[in-house]
Amino acid sequence: MDRRSFLRTSALGGTAAAASTLAAPAYAQGKRTLTMVTSWPRGFAVLDDAATYFNEAINAMSGGDLTVDKKAPGELVGAFEVFDAVSSGQADLYHSADYYFIGQHPAYAYYTAVPFGATAQELTNWYYHGGGQELHDELGQIFGLKSFQAGNSGSQSGGWFRKEINSAADLNGLRFRMPGLGGKVLGKLGASVQNIPGGELYQALSSGALDGLEWVGPFADERAGFQEVAKIYYTAGFHEPGSGLASGMNLDVWESLSDAHKAIVDNAAKATTHWQLAQTLSNNGAALARLQAQGVKTLQFSDDVWDAFGAASKEVMDENMGDELFAKTRASFEASLATTSDWIQKSDGFYVAQRNRVLGNG
Repeated sequence: MDRRSFLRTSALGGTAAAASTLAAPAYAQGKRTLTMVTSWPRGFAVLDDAATYFNEAINAMSGGDLTVDKKAPGELVGAFEVFDAVSSGQADLYHSADYYFIGQHPAYAYYTAVPFGATAQELTNWYYHGGGQELHDELGQIFGLKSFQAGNSGSQSGGWFRKEINSAADLNGLRFRMPGLGGKVLGKLGASVQNIPGGELYQALSSGALDGLEWVGPFADERAGFQEVAKIYYTAGFHEPGSGLASGMNLDVWESLSDAHKAIVDNAAKATTHWQLAQTLSNNGAALARLQAQGVKTLQFSDDVWDAFGAASKEVMDENMGDELFAKTRASFEASLATTSDWIQKSDGFYVAQRNRVLGNG
């Protein structure tokens, strides 16, 4: 029995009845409701903003023929259970960060971020013009999913700390929240890495359960309130230079949609990626200034810490090369970076450096 057939016929214990009910599309006079489970608490800055934009775009573009019923964590399943819920048919689609699901397959990391990976623009280049979307579909088909990029929060900060990180040795024993392959890198450097849902992070940091965490960037982090319980903020990180968000739709549900409705979902996902990146980048600068006014000390990691990140990152990436699809995805991703980043650096990169020099900015 293949994976997709297995998932259709063996929902996890306690969910079979719900799955059989929710997997059946809801129709009323030609209208259809899709249940979307998300990893974000309602009103959560940036990330739930993207999920809300995505579902409202589908509703609006379909003229109400498609209605997305968005569920926050705990309303149907937990924040990290959304992948299995959609794969098994308990819900129709999810909105999340695909690197939460590297336990399902390590190649999912590429659809959020990998250590020393792509900026937001480079990720978008690969996804739509370098084979990334096709590989996302190939990966999703293993689990009965149709996959999309549906958001990007840009470069993420190095994180919040209670103490300065002056050398890689300072990471040893640090209780730190970081998901994805970046978390595995910190583990190589001796950190005690935890993956905690976003809605629980403030409490974990304020209670002392965590010594530090990374979340998104100044705009989202300020609204989460981390500046109230930690004052050291590293503004650049190795782990997520351009963090994509994703949606996965149950493949049977996707295949049952009309071509027009498929186009609506696909273009709503594209619009969400563009809209969210602009939202985040347009707000981060002012938010950072407000954080600094509240006594937050902004720092950068030293070169030797970056070197340690780099060496551990190579180990983590190489450990997954025994998986054929991971290796195929990595090769495609790195080929795209090689062909697009050179021009970006020689055009935009050089221009911005000269603009800042001439005008005295930055």
